[in-house]
Amino acid sequence: MVIDFAFLGDTFLKLSAALPVTLGLFACSFLLGGVLALGILAMRMSQWRVLSSVARGYILVFRGSPLMIQLFLIYYGLGQFGVIRHSFLWPLLREPFICAVLALVLCTAAYTAEILRGGLLAIPAGQIEAGRACGMSRLLLLRRIIAPVMLRYALPAYSTEAILLVKSTALASLVTVWDVTGVAQQIIQRTYRTMEVFLCAAAIYLILNFIIVQLYALLERRLTPHTRQSPRTLALKPASKGE
Repeated sequence: MVIDFAFLGDTFLKLSAALPVTLGLFACSFLLGGVLALGILAMRMSQWRVLSSVARGYILVFRGSPLMIQLFLIYYGLGQFGVIRHSFLWPLLREPFICAVLALVLCTAAYTAEILRGGLLAIPAGQIEAGRACGMSRLLLLRRIIAPVMLRYALPAYSTEAILLVKSTALASLVTVWDVTGVAQQIIQRTYRTMEVFLCAAAIYLILNFIIVQLYALLERRLTPHTRQSPRTLALKPASKGE
């Protein structure tokens, strides 16, 4: 196969023009999904059995069913209900972009809630007891100890979820959202050059995920400054007088 670099360059530029749509899908889904995940986490950890059961059921449904089916049910299914069609929400819910964001938010919130729950359960009980012994209020304890430590433990899995969310935005093209994948399919329909077009699309997603990995690595270094020092550096560090 002869590589047509001119075609690759032109295709890459056309796909890059659709990048704002992909970034919009990701940003809206990531932020709204994170907020919803916090609410689900609070319900999941609640002592009220009803709230905990609702959160468990939500997580089971959205983690146990394919995202593509969820997207189709939201985009094609909500319009089947007259109550929704005649409500004030219909002008929003009939938009493909809104439906795609809603599906991504509901799905990623279920995964994120479980990721955060794992980070919350990993917090050493001694740190919370020490904070209470210092007279910290619940809000101060949450802000100074629980939230930072929980995020520190959950960050590796949360970064993986962010990468999966970027790749999941490609499903939005199935409901006529012209993101990178949607524009790639349009180009393929006109040129029948599947390999070159999808290679350009894959390169764009690879660059996006590389940037996300670097941002999470930077955040992880900020949250764990003690890991920057190697064991040899710590061994050579002079002991203080009190030691």
